[in-house]
Amino acid sequence: MTAGRAAVLQDGALRVEDVEYGAPGHGEVLVRLVATGLCHTDLGVIAGGIPFPTPGIIGHEGAGIVEQVGAGVDSVAPGDKVLLSFTSCGACSGCAGGHPAYCETWQVRNLFGMMRDDDSGTITHEGLPVAGHFFGQSSFGTYAIADERSLVAVDADADLTALAPLGCGILTGFGSMWNVLDPSPADTVAVYGSGAVGLSAIMAAAHRDPAALVAIDLVDERLTLARRLGATHTINAGTEDVAARLAEITGGHGVDLSFDTTASPRVARGALDAAAIRGTVLVCGAPPPGTEIPVDIQGILTGKVLRGVTMGDTLPQQLIPELARLHAEGRLPLELLEKTYTLDEIEQAVADMHHGVTVKPVIVY
Repeated sequence: MTAGRAAVLQDGALRVEDVEYGAPGHGEVLVRLVATGLCHTDLGVIAGGIPFPTPGIIGHEGAGIVEQVGAGVDSVAPGDKVLLSFTSCGACSGCAGGHPAYCETWQVRNLFGMMRDDDSGTITHEGLPVAGHFFGQSSFGTYAIADERSLVAVDADADLTALAPLGCGILTGFGSMWNVLDPSPADTVAVYGSGAVGLSAIMAAAHRDPAALVAIDLVDERLTLARRLGATHTINAGTEDVAARLAEITGGHGVDLSFDTTASPRVARGALDAAAIRGTVLVCGAPPPGTEIPVDIQGILTGKVLRGVTMGDTLPQQLIPELARLHAEGRLPLELLEKTYTLDEIEQAVADMHHGVTVKPVIVY
């Protein structure tokens, strides 16, 4: 057993406790964590919107150093620096086709901590079991017992603290824009919401130099940051008429490519109404089950597309090294989004993220 500390979720609160980590099982790796990002999905679990067994350890943007590998692991070795992302089965049609975010067992493997081998490593607190394996990792602790398929090796000189959020939030935003919407210089692009996912999408779009890149949010400070990251226009949805401003910016043409990161049906409907002929509206986020987006069928007969996305439809082992390279070259300024906290300050980090004080909290161990 390996002694460590972790933020254990119980009764809707995170409490830092001493825990013990067992040896990694088949296909698993014990990672000594250096840092982990805090994501809105974690906040959803804490609030009870996403079911996860308790007492349990969540967190899913880990970064650290391999300590021990289980049987069958051959892609990493002790001493390797790694980033942790989501897990998948590796065998279904989605995984085999290079789309592991659409693994047939994605939800049960990532959100619910299920589908583990019998010899999977355990976590205990005072001798009692603690649930883990959130997104194949559970990174709100000094160690993680992670699936090999969750790991992405990075260079020995990589800044793990800065890169930690690549595993989910940055990956989702950048990948959704880069892989799915794929803007060209002729396109107008609008991003609804300037949190970590939205700002990452803006950074991705800026690399493609679209005709216009519009950031929409309620907080002026976020919109100022969006400008720094490449937005050509900003709209404060609390003080401006979004539809009128988009019509003005696009000359009445409408928005070619929209990315809604808010999980708000009202925002998604507004994006559809503002879309150009044959325009695409891409939505991510996880509102409560049963949430519906009202669609005017007449309005989409002009070829408009409403599409959902998970994890940016990315292959982490392919995109994350590219993002790490862009960061090393100074072309992905992640530090502008981040603020660091200690593990003992994790509840303050949660509060700061919930209230918009910090775009991307990073817990440093």
